[in-house]
Amino acid sequence: MVRNDATANTVALLCFSGALVLLALEGAKLFPNRFVKASPEPSKPPLLTAKVSVVTVSTPQTPPSPPTPSPPFQRGVGGMTPNLATIDRSSRLVVDLSDRTVSFYRGNQRIDRYPIAVGKPGWETPTGTFEVTDKIPNPTWEHPITGAIVPPGANNPLGERWIGFWTDGVHEIGFHGTPDESVMGEAVSHGCVRMRNADIRQLFDRIEPGTTVVVEP
Repeated sequence: MVRNDATANTVALLCFSGALVLLALEGAKLFPNRFVKASPEPSKPPLLTAKVSVVTVSTPQTPPSPPTPSPPFQRGVGGMTPNLATIDRSSRLVVDLSDRTVSFYRGNQRIDRYPIAVGKPGWETPTGTFEVTDKIPNPTWEHPITGAIVPPGANNPLGERWIGFWTDGVHEIGFHGTPDESVMGEAVSHGCVRMRNADIRQLFDRIEPGTTVVVEP
């Protein structure tokens, strides 16, 4: 009996084990996903890092512009006023009232001499050392007594050029042309030095404001 019981138990155990195997197989058919081993997630690639270098860019400085050369004269109110930096101190004008001439010198050399008319009695041309104060081409004339205005032109008493060298703040005296060139050598003006138009045009281009003017008796 003992042997039979052991045999029966063994048979029962085998039957039970077989049943479990059958159940497992059936479960795999019914629920296949529950019995699939999950694949491990693919490993993520390492993050790429870049080493950034900071570069300082210096902006090139623009070289300073060369200074603009100063003109020999600058136009101001009423004509051309002196630019002292460019005056040729070697040039000068010498007026000889007794000889009725004006000479243009460069250094000690006399370049030219021109005939002139000078101030009449009571309106004498002032003597002394002066400087050219202004230059005006084709000037307008104002009568010193009546104040009448005469525009530029053939009948203008100042002719084609004006070169001032004296003023009292109201009236001015200077070199100028004239429509009547027959008066050269005479004392007929209101203190100014009259010249032939061709002569004062030449002199106008030779001197600048600031040029020395010496008027001798």
